[in-house]
Amino acid sequence: MDTPPYTPPPTGHSSIDSLHIHYCDFAYEHRGPFRMALTDIGDTTAKTFAELLSGSTMDIYVGKTRRHWSLHRNILCHHSAWFQKQVEHGSMKKEGKDVSVELFDDDPRAFELLVKWLYQGKIDNVSDMPMDKKWDFADACQQLYILCGKINLPQLKNLAIDQFRKGCNEAGLVPGPGEMKPVYDKTPPSSPFRKLVSKIAARQIMDPESESDASTYRDCFEGSPDFAVDVVNAIKAGAGGSLFQDPTEEDGCCYHEHPLGQRCDTPPHK
Repeated sequence: MDTPPYTPPPTGHSSIDSLHIHYCDFAYEHRGPFRMALTDIGDTTAKTFAELLSGSTMDIYVGKTRRHWSLHRNILCHHSAWFQKQVEHGSMKKEGKDVSVELFDDDPRAFELLVKWLYQGKIDNVSDMPMDKKWDFADACQQLYILCGKINLPQLKNLAIDQFRKGCNEAGLVPGPGEMKPVYDKTPPSSPFRKLVSKIAARQIMDPESESDASTYRDCFEGSPDFAVDVVNAIKAGAGGSLFQDPTEEDGCCYHEHPLGQRCDTPPHK
């Protein structure tokens, strides 16, 4: 993580209340297109919520430590077409027993947030956390965003990126190259998170008081040409149309080979 250049506090935030997610209703057989979930899980009737909490559970193992959760299959399928497909394809049954879902490449911190959202329709608010917890939570929200891309939860992705941005702002920190690279490794080219981290990198490079320069992101550039293109485009957009001096009109000595700090018209040291 790095320290960003100072920016005035935000004056507002965008609403995601109008966004919806798609899911297969647990009570119906699959009939083609998914119907749209128009309400938050917290707004469902008591009867519907009770039905979602009935039936069998699904064992899920997350991360390198294989942290275990046992969650209601109905509520997983209610929210996520990805989990519904596991059931439809028969991969959840083996010799009469449930087969576990393995998410070893994902972060248990992110899955914790997912579980809260599945059952309560919300995640924690970074603004309610002490300063020393804000960055860790922001990082967990980045991992949550990547997880939601895998299991197709666009509404939660929007919550995650909002909390990530707020956490960075309140902590006074931004992701470094190590946190940016997985975004490009695990998201599609159209991902808003790519746009976000490339603009952060561009701003760090442009900030005259920052220790970061283009070489800071060498591993990201080498690993993803898209990252390099996005950063350059973000710098161009952020420059506001201003141009640096035409290099064909500069003093030619600037492009000659000689010891650092010496000019062509300076006699060599004897």
